[in-house]
Amino acid sequence: MVGAGSMGMSAGAHLARRGIRTLLIDAFDPPHKEGSHHGDTRLIRHAYHGGPSYIALAIRAHELWNELEEESGDTLLVTSGVINLSSPQVISYRERLEDSLRLGLRIEHLDAVEIHKRWPGFTVPEDYMGLYEPDAGYLLSERCVSAYRMAAGEAGAELLANTRVVRLEERGEGVSVHTDKMGIFHAAKVILSAGAWFQTLEPYVTLPITPVRKTVGWFGTAGAQFDVGRFPGFTLNTPEGGYYGFPNIAGAGLKIGRHDGGKVWSPGEPYLPFGSDPEDEGDLRKALEAYIPGAAGALKRGVVCKYERTPDEDFIIDRYDGYSHVWIAGGFSGHGFKFSSVVGEILADLAETGTTRHDIGLFSLSRFNLNK
Repeated sequence: MVGAGSMGMSAGAHLARRGIRTLLIDAFDPPHKEGSHHGDTRLIRHAYHGGPSYIALAIRAHELWNELEEESGDTLLVTSGVINLSSPQVISYRERLEDSLRLGLRIEHLDAVEIHKRWPGFTVPEDYMGLYEPDAGYLLSERCVSAYRMAAGEAGAELLANTRVVRLEERGEGVSVHTDKMGIFHAAKVILSAGAWFQTLEPYVTLPITPVRKTVGWFGTAGAQFDVGRFPGFTLNTPEGGYYGFPNIAGAGLKIGRHDGGKVWSPGEPYLPFGSDPEDEGDLRKALEAYIPGAAGALKRGVVCKYERTPDEDFIIDRYDGYSHVWIAGGFSGHGFKFSSVVGEILADLAETGTTRHDIGLFSLSRFNLNK
């Protein structure tokens, strides 16, 4: 594994549990703040855009998180419910609702009156609609990576932290992986899951993935109505932009981030801290003031993280065209963490047998026509 964040660490655990000798190499020491998995929490929801394939993967991912939680003895997943809110100008939930019902999800289609009745903290226009998923919630992201790290180690996987890969070279029936300080390693198969750092593997691997600087903030709330147990996780699709957030957990404040937008970043460039741009806070506050005004209190905390976007925001899970023994997992576009448990299972399948029972046709690298 080259890259041992959420996807890589999960894959490492799945591979090692199957008795496959596994080495994980990461430029940092996971869990860490240099990728896409820090910031405490990630939503896990099932009524997904993109059709039945995504929904089926979300359901399997949830099952695997439950298994990991039981094995680790640590709380990894909290069922808070998730409400997906949208202006009809932005998204229609019709197809998503039909797909979800067909696959047996518990889901409710709510109008603005019912949304405000259940959660008075939301102030949405009367034409907004919502999909509520009572069985959805949020993952404790750093704990999840730590749990997979422990599982991988207990199963026999080795981890080289703070070690950078500088070159890949296919040799006969395997691949040579050159590192900056630990020499050269030879493997029958290599999985690349470098997240926002894929550009550091060029020119050996070139992918249509754009790293983006993103911000998230925690804001003070007015009253207990925003506390976990009373307020759900949410996605909020408005004409101004797409947002997501979490209830007030243990007094930390309501957490909100914006899914679209952000500033393009490249490895090696300065990575400015939260607050370097007035819009780091201002953009999030505007959304709160408009749609969740009771949670637009004082900023309690702000962090920056990295998205790794593909042009269509679908993932890349495929064999790399230039190397017959290299598999790619990347471009998770700000919505991939919840899937990392099942992506690890998929990558283990692919490395072991070259196939998987999961439908990953959406994630083919060939859709980008890179050779044309």
